[in-house]
Amino acid sequence: MRYLLSLLLFSISFFGISQTNEVPKKYVLDVTQFYGSILLHNPDISHLITNHPGGIILGVSRKTYGHKEWEADFGYPDTGFTFAYQNTNNTTLGEHFGLYGHYNFYLLKRNVQLRVAQGLAYNTNPYDKEENFRNNAYGSHILSSTLLMLNYHKENIVAGLGMHAGLSFIHYSNANFKAPNTSTNTFAFNLGLNYTLDSDTSYEYLKPKLTGEIREPIRYNLVLRGGANESDVINMGRYGFAIVSAYADKRLGKRSAIQFGTDVFFSNFLKELIRYQSIAFPELDVASDTDYKRVGVFLGHELFVNKMSVVAQLGYYVYYPFDFEGRMYNRIGMKRYFGDKVFGALTLKSHGAKAEAVEFGIGVRL
Repeated sequence: MRYLLSLLLFSISFFGISQTNEVPKKYVLDVTQFYGSILLHNPDISHLITNHPGGIILGVSRKTYGHKEWEADFGYPDTGFTFAYQNTNNTTLGEHFGLYGHYNFYLLKRNVQLRVAQGLAYNTNPYDKEENFRNNAYGSHILSSTLLMLNYHKENIVAGLGMHAGLSFIHYSNANFKAPNTSTNTFAFNLGLNYTLDSDTSYEYLKPKLTGEIREPIRYNLVLRGGANESDVINMGRYGFAIVSAYADKRLGKRSAIQFGTDVFFSNFLKELIRYQSIAFPELDVASDTDYKRVGVFLGHELFVNKMSVVAQLGYYVYYPFDFEGRMYNRIGMKRYFGDKVFGALTLKSHGAKAEAVEFGIGVRL
């Protein structure tokens, strides 16, 4: 259910950006075939890398022409939705069906397109202790997924028909919502066609009037985050968690701000993991009454895009009584502002490439 809520939140936010009552409305459809390899990012999945995966990517994108200021600031990107099907060609891993919201960013006089897509995928054959115990990559049917495509991209070569070719990267993980969660990363070559609707109609790219430099004092933020996750020990159980974050931010300009703050983590799955290790692994010398709470400090950056923003933070635990995945942690995700002060947040907290949890948060910026 939390993954469905994740998709709903993302879709609502994305829909709010991409839709407008103003003309023009120009769309591009695309179909892409890909073929590649699953990368060995963790030796625990080496037994699952047996064949080359392949699949198809379908997309619908809407052009922007600068009717909103953020569109011009980011080089008139497209907004849209992507569907991706991947056959891993491995019966243990199964197949993937993914739905994403995406942005297409353009480089080199709009000849190179970078698609950044985030969404959810359905896996047909996750881990099962009796029927599919070899699949230690996915512990659930529903997975979060990130898709990146970097293509040489030409539109409307002949009668609205164009082509594109390049590289793709697809990540699948359930962010430790259910163990196991070793995850997979697919790197692939792709080739496809695109078709521009109303190809005979052209629109001018607008350059909005400059609004001037944004100057703000230091702002103070308070965020409450929560969710559920579990440890890597299969069948240990899923537990809720809460995180209280307080930080200050300072705008560097119209689109960026830097952050400095602290997190206090109440991760209940660690209670059970501490108890388990104290009993099952006495050689680890873990006391059963070890505190499960953690406190971290972090530096971050926020990129403002209309009513949405993208956040990235790097933290260090200053209070760390139980050793779990190391003292460094990172967080990436999105925020959606509702008015000038209140915001919702959907973020992924990790230790390097090892995800710990998907966090749902609500906060205030004063």
